[in-house]
Amino acid sequence: MIGIVEFIFYPKLAHPKKELEIHEGRKRIDIVMENGAHTGIFYTIPNVRHLPCSYVPLECKNYGREVGNPELDQLAGRFSVNRGKMGFLCCREFQDRALFVQRCRDTLVDDRGLVLPLDDETILRYLDAIARGNRNGLEREWAELVNEVWLN
Repeated sequence: MIGIVEFIFYPKLAHPKKELEIHEGRKRIDIVMENGAHTGIFYTIPNVRHLPCSYVPLECKNYGREVGNPELDQLAGRFSVNRGKMGFLCCREFQDRALFVQRCRDTLVDDRGLVLPLDDETILRYLDAIARGNRNGLEREWAELVNEVWLN
C-alpha cells in the first residue's frame, strides 16, 4: 500500500513512513506522508480552508466487515494541530459508502478532522488515470473527494 499511495499522490504527498509511533509509542499510524503541495487541493486545505495537514495519515483496514465508526474514530484520534487534521481511511471496499461519507461529514462538523474514504475501486481509478497519461486529472478527483465530505 505504501508504494501505491506514494506513486498516486507524489509529489503532493511524499516521504511515506510506515507504522509511525506517536505518544511515546502508545499509538501507531499505519502510514504517514508529508504534505509538500504548493498548488492544488492539498495546498488549499491548509492555506485557504485553514485545516492543518502538514502530515497526512492513512489508516489501512484489510478485512471483510464494514468499516464503521470505531475505525473512523481511530483515525480522527490520530489527528493533531501539529501533525494535521486530515487523513485517509483505506479499505478494500465500503459496503455502504454513502453512510461512511456521512460519518466523515459528522466528524468534520464536530471539528474532529477531515477523513477521506479510499477504497480499492478508487485507487484503481487513480492508477488507470495515470496509465492513460492523465496524472494531472487526479487533482480534480482529489478535490471532488474532499468536497464530497466538506460541502454536504
